[in-house]
Amino acid sequence: MQEVQHYKPSTVSRRLSVLVGFYRTCVIDGVLEHSPADYVRRPHVPPESPTLGLSHLQFEAILTSAHESTNPFDFALVTMLGLLGLRIFEATGSDITNLGDSHGHRVLRVHGKGDKVVLTPLPPAVARAIDRAVADRSDGAILLSHTGNRMDRHAATRRLRALASTAGIRLPRMHPHMLRHTYVTTMLDAGVPLRDVQIAARHADPRTTMRYDRARKNLDRHPNYILAAYMASGT
Repeated sequence: MQEVQHYKPSTVSRRLSVLVGFYRTCVIDGVLEHSPADYVRRPHVPPESPTLGLSHLQFEAILTSAHESTNPFDFALVTMLGLLGLRIFEATGSDITNLGDSHGHRVLRVHGKGDKVVLTPLPPAVARAIDRAVADRSDGAILLSHTGNRMDRHAATRRLRALASTAGIRLPRMHPHMLRHTYVTTMLDAGVPLRDVQIAARHADPRTTMRYDRARKNLDRHPNYILAAYMASGT
């Protein structure tokens, strides 16, 4: 997978995890005496995600560009990815019938990884963006392409690249996952606790959330300052 197909270490490690789990189940069920995958060495996965999110100013710029776009699906796309943290297949797979209300909140029923379904609350800006995209339609996909069909990953990528260009954002490669990455890093930069970010991003392991945190080595966020401020009366 690494030498021939040139997959990244994280992809190889993830696929090997599935293989190891399969053989472990075979051993538990008595199909095999031992797992042939027990001693397979996995590639080293760097602690930081190779994907870079947008900076705070870049994120503001692309939000503004999408809001000012004459295409109503642009703003809905950017807010669903960047302000809800949806994966691209979750955003493009969302239907109008998935919208609803729960305990006084506008919510979107999201069908995520592992066939898990969650209710995601919609901040007012996101709700307005989605309502603008839906207009007077009562069913079908929330996000549509210029042909009127359900927007797919490729159409979303093209729209994001066009919006980034309009916003003056110069990046070697713009793709939808960058906005989910931005969603995580921006919340962490805003001071949201790691555990809350993990829950919002629907990461099973907090280490996954930490890999997204490009600024965790930023001394401006060092907890020493929080502690000193808390004990200011005694110092």
